[in-house]
Amino acid sequence: MTYDPPAHRPARRRPRRRTLAIAVSVAVVAALGVLGLTNATAATAGPITGIAAKCVDVAGANSANGTAVQLYTCNGTGAQQWTVESDGSLRALGKCLDVAAASTADGAKVQLYACNGTGAQQWTASAGRLINPNSGKCLDASGNSSADGTRLQIWACTGGANQAWKLPGAATPTSGPTSGPTSGPASPTGPPAAKKKGVSTWQFPGLSAAVTNVGAGWYYNWSPSNDSMPAAAEFVPMIWGAANVTDATLAKAKSEGTVLLGFNEPDLAGQADMSVEQALSLWPRLESTGMRLGSPAVAYGGNTPGGWLDRFMTGARQQGRRVDFITLHWYGSDFSAAAAGQFAGYLKAVHDRYNLPIWVTEYGLMNFTGTPKYPTTAQITAFITATTTQLQATTWIERYAWFSLPAVGDSLPYGLYKDGTTPTPAGEAYRAA
Repeated sequence: MTYDPPAHRPARRRPRRRTLAIAVSVAVVAALGVLGLTNATAATAGPITGIAAKCVDVAGANSANGTAVQLYTCNGTGAQQWTVESDGSLRALGKCLDVAAASTADGAKVQLYACNGTGAQQWTASAGRLINPNSGKCLDASGNSSADGTRLQIWACTGGANQAWKLPGAATPTSGPTSGPTSGPASPTGPPAAKKKGVSTWQFPGLSAAVTNVGAGWYYNWSPSNDSMPAAAEFVPMIWGAANVTDATLAKAKSEGTVLLGFNEPDLAGQADMSVEQALSLWPRLESTGMRLGSPAVAYGGNTPGGWLDRFMTGARQQGRRVDFITLHWYGSDFSAAAAGQFAGYLKAVHDRYNLPIWVTEYGLMNFTGTPKYPTTAQITAFITATTTQLQATTWIERYAWFSLPAVGDSLPYGLYKDGTTPTPAGEAYRAA
C-alpha cells in the first residue's frame, strides 16, 4: 500500500464528551461481607477468570515491573497462572498483582510488580469479588468490556459482571448482590460504552447535526479540545505532536474525556514527525493524565518488524510504559473488491503482533501517487459497507472512524456529509452501518 497524508488535513481543534460515572461508597464493600482469601483458594495455582470466561493475563508474558495486567482469552500459559497466597497477595511470573502507585482512585491501573507486602498488593475475596482493602475498591475490567486486551483497574464496587472473578479452586462467581446494579458503570479509564462507529472531522457548516445524522457514537478532531465543535456524541481528545505536550494542553485533554489518542503519524514529515526516542521520552507525560491511552497512530507499517510502531512498542514495554490500545490509519489505493480484505488483513496482522485492542482512527480509499485518485461511487460505497460490517463483527476492534465527515471542497470525493443533513452516497452507506 502506498500512502501519503492528505495534504489538506487541517490543524486540529476539539469537542466534548459525556462521561457516565456512578459513585458507590465503601459501604458497599462492607455489604459484600469481606471474608479474606479462603483456605480453599490459598496457595492454589491456576487461572483467574472473569467476564465472558476470560482470564486475568500478564501482557506479553512480561515479568518486568509495571507490565499491564489485562483480560484475555484463556490459553493456559504462565502469564495466566496465578497463585493465591495466604498473605493476601496474588502472584504470577514470580511477582504480585499491584495497584499502580498504591492509588485509591477509581480507574487506577493494575499491574505486575515485585512483591513488597504493601496495601497495593493485598486482595480479599468476597461474593465473587476481589477487593483491594487499601482502597476499598474492586478489581474491575474497564468499561464493562470483555475484549481481549481490556486493562484491569480498581473501581468502586458495583456488583457488575465486570467485577465478578473466579479464583483457582473457587466456585464460579455470581453477578453480585441483588441490591446492586446488574452491570457496572462505564469506567472513565476503560473502553467507553459509545458505539464503535465514529468520525474524524474539522469545522464545517452543520457539523453537529451531521455527527448525529450519521449515527456516530464518538468523534475527534486531532486536537485536545472541542470548544468550537460541540456535538451530541463522545469527544475523544488527541495530543497531536511534541509541541502539544504541555501542562496546559494535557490538562485540557483530561477535562474533555477519559480516553486520549497519542501522536498523529509520527512517522511522516508534515505530520507529527517524531523519532521513536522522542515519543518514548514524552510518553510518561501522557500517561500522567490517568486517561486510557492509545498508541501513536502510524501512517503505515504498523505490523512491520523494526518499523516505527514496532520500535515504539518494544521500547514502551522495556521501559514499563502504558499503552492501552493500538491506534491505526489505513488508506488503500486498490479500489477493487479486494480492498476490504486487504484492510482486514492489515488490522489482523497488527493485532496479532501486539495483542492489544485496535482503534482505526482514519481509513479510506485514496491513491496518493497515481490515477484515478479516488474510487467511483459504487466502489466507495461497496467498500464502506463491507468494512463496517467487518469492523462491527470483530471483537478486538474497539472503535473506527472514516476519513472524513466533511464532504466540502477537496474532501467532496470521499467525505460523508455536505452539511448537517445532506449525506453523500458514501455518507448514506456509512450511516447504514
